[in-house]
Amino acid sequence: MSALRWVPLWVAAALTLTACGHNMEQRAATGAIAGAVVAGPVGAAVGAGAGAVVDKVSK
Repeated sequence: MSALRWVPLWVAAALTLTACGHNMEQRAATGAIAGAVVAGPVGAAVGAGAGAVVDKVSK
């Protein structure tokens, strides 16, 4: 079973987790954790940014 088969599932899970939380800090933190699981340090930075964007859009 190829590892690439699971990439879409991990990306979908990471995008779902970026919306978790009640404020910007919580959303950025959950995004960073999800991103780190998927893509390491670079994913953590991207996930934190995505969490911050989700917070801005939701307001």
